[in-house]
Amino acid sequence: MAVPLTVRELGQGWQFKQTDVEEWLPVARVPTNVHLDLMDNKIIEDPFLGFNELKCEWVGEKSWSYRVQLPDIPKADEGTKHVLAFDGLDTFATVMLNGKVILESDNMWLMHRLDVTSELKHGNLNMLEIEFKPALLEARKIKDAHPEHKWVGFNGDMARLAVRKAQYHWGWDWGPVLMTCGPWRAVRVETYQARVEDLRVDYTVHDTLDKVSGTITAIVEGSSAKAVDFSASFQGKEVFKGSADVDSDGQAKVEFHVNEPRLWYPHGYGEQPLYTVTATASTGQHDLHSLSRRTGFRKGELVQQPDETGKTFYFRVNGIDVFCGGSDWIPADSFTPRITEAKYRKWLEMMVDGYQVMIRIWGGGIWEEDVFYDICDELGILVWQDFMFGCGNYPAFPEMLKSIEAECVCQTKRLRHHPSLIIYAGNNEDYQVQEACGLTYKYEDKDPQSWLKTDFPARYIYEKLLPEVVAAHSPHVPYHPGSPWGDGKISSDPTVGDMHQWNVWHGTQEKYQIFDKLGGRFNSEFGMEAFPHIDTIKYFVTDPSQLYPQSHMIDFHNKADGHERRIATYLVENFRTHTDLEKFIHLTQLSQAEALMFGYRGWRQQWGQKRHCGGALVWQLNDCWPVTSWAIVDYFLRKKPAYYAMRRVLAPVAVAVKRAHHDWSVVHARPAKTSDWECWVASSKATDVTATVELRFISIASGKEIKEKFVKQDIKVVPNGTTEVLTGTIDHAKEEPHVLAARVWVGGEIVSRDVDWPQPLKYLDFSDRGVEVAPSGDKILVKAAKPTKGLVFEEREGVLVHDSALDIVPGDEQTIRVRGLARNAQALKWTYLGEP
Repeated sequence: MAVPLTVRELGQGWQFKQTDVEEWLPVARVPTNVHLDLMDNKIIEDPFLGFNELKCEWVGEKSWSYRVQLPDIPKADEGTKHVLAFDGLDTFATVMLNGKVILESDNMWLMHRLDVTSELKHGNLNMLEIEFKPALLEARKIKDAHPEHKWVGFNGDMARLAVRKAQYHWGWDWGPVLMTCGPWRAVRVETYQARVEDLRVDYTVHDTLDKVSGTITAIVEGSSAKAVDFSASFQGKEVFKGSADVDSDGQAKVEFHVNEPRLWYPHGYGEQPLYTVTATASTGQHDLHSLSRRTGFRKGELVQQPDETGKTFYFRVNGIDVFCGGSDWIPADSFTPRITEAKYRKWLEMMVDGYQVMIRIWGGGIWEEDVFYDICDELGILVWQDFMFGCGNYPAFPEMLKSIEAECVCQTKRLRHHPSLIIYAGNNEDYQVQEACGLTYKYEDKDPQSWLKTDFPARYIYEKLLPEVVAAHSPHVPYHPGSPWGDGKISSDPTVGDMHQWNVWHGTQEKYQIFDKLGGRFNSEFGMEAFPHIDTIKYFVTDPSQLYPQSHMIDFHNKADGHERRIATYLVENFRTHTDLEKFIHLTQLSQAEALMFGYRGWRQQWGQKRHCGGALVWQLNDCWPVTSWAIVDYFLRKKPAYYAMRRVLAPVAVAVKRAHHDWSVVHARPAKTSDWECWVASSKATDVTATVELRFISIASGKEIKEKFVKQDIKVVPNGTTEVLTGTIDHAKEEPHVLAARVWVGGEIVSRDVDWPQPLKYLDFSDRGVEVAPSGDKILVKAAKPTKGLVFEEREGVLVHDSALDIVPGDEQTIRVRGLARNAQALKWTYLGEP
């Protein structure tokens, strides 16, 4: 008799203990991390609070054991098997069933399946136990066993390079040292005669975009499956049906064609239709198991073509060039099992609301959860996926290469059906480590075996192993050897490849006003630190006497080297500083907002200049704990002002006005005699837009217009590019300090504003601005008698404001929409630069 596949989730009933003690303690849930269970049992305090991180360092130096009694599993009939499935074990795991070792694993990214049919005792208790050795100590043993390798890199203990474990667990310049272990992903018992092990869809979108054709392949486990029925449907309607016999290799394959397909686009460029492809294995009479994958059809390209500057680097989807404004992503928690689907959705919806098109999953974090990619598919967010290597010279001895290959085959097969996945990159900043540490890299040497004999053997991983894995298992996704990387040139070369631009904040610590001049062909990392929301600080500061900007506890919650100096430098250069905590927070956040605005605004302009810049991804969208960092949204999903500054610059139609930068900090702080300025409109629309642009010149001291405004009507704004509107020159000898205030109308509606200020802001008098903020139902009306900088609204739980960190000028009342504010709730608080 045919037995369909049944699944028993092993999520409850677990216990854990320190391996060398007797007492077992309860586990609330699996998946889990040992720290979560220790907190639940009141053995450690929350490491996110105060200095508690230091109090639980010992956890990472101990072995921990988990156990669960398996449910009663009936004896298997002939041809039926029982399998233990582990989606992720963190990291050095010894798995025992009834005291017998059945698995040894040392890679948290591997998914394991163990046939335990003959190991189960029927009618008796079956005990599953997993011992997790301390990765910290095991890593040091491996490191010591390989003195021939140069263990160098940035961030954390260099022993981390020896272990296939999330590298941020060793501590990073934004995250704590929390060495987790445990069954961090699901554990199951599966019973079946046959199962569809894998479902692969290989397809081509024809150049005319009106047809998709390809093959669907099912890999089937179990001899009782004789045939596979295939189908593809869209919104419940079947668009393809076929069947094939299972061959001697356990494969069944059919060709398919879909005419007039609904193609998948990133948000803002089209819709996100998703097809469900299903393979059902059967005996010929009875169905045994079905596996479905939700996918989308799109033609994705990484365009790298020689041009007058060097070589382009941008993405094209279904024939449309896409400017990839977006963010870098780190794990959203130090303890990933507690990140819910709802929280992932909030993070990613926030990107869409902010007009961000791409998210880069950073190589020192985790291969993300299935639900993360599912939501990106639904929302139309392009995913740049790093392989899990970050900031180090990774070894490439045979056991390591074998583990890496198994991991990367496992993960690329898991992810390949996601239309959102648009590029794989081999690593994060490992080529920069090679440069900084003087490791051998001769790009013209094309012999992979010789790379293994150098002091930079990881080149073999990035330029041979990984591209071969991608070509074999996910050939429709472009591969890029690293981030940053460009044709073997030095990683700071602005003419080719992608760039991490850290000469603002790190490096030479340039003025953020020239961010756009520092960029390359694709700026995949850049950023500026800012304090988080005051409520976030009050959450982790457990001693009220520590609530001042330079306190030890606040400093402890900023892991960046030299952060005190760098925050101070950018504040002192640009603002009149404050020591009051809330005013200090506002200044750091305004500094971040300004820095990112200058970067994104200029790079988006360069997109329209022969695709000079293909995109910009801010470091970083999020945090893994409550901390001061480069994140634009803090751990509790509280937006910083920079989020709104980016949103305005990345809007579908965005006006921009900018005066030329004059470095005030050299030549005795002498002012410029004149300043050229330019005004343009950026558009991501697919067709021309007819617009009206206004530019006003408004005195900062009086709020009056110092000269006649410009109004240009019926401007044809070019699609998917930038349109230059006006240029001019400020005569500083004859004209008092003033802002350039631009607005653009489309269809009679103001769709974008920009205000350019004399720099630095610290030289300006922001007293007596005449600001009026009038809440009215689900709206807030804002106006000012004089130009006002950085009007920020309170970020309150459950309340969304559609804009914040505003510049307000006289004669331009702004209406801010608010959602989620109860009728009788207190009005949102607000502040601005120079508020008394």
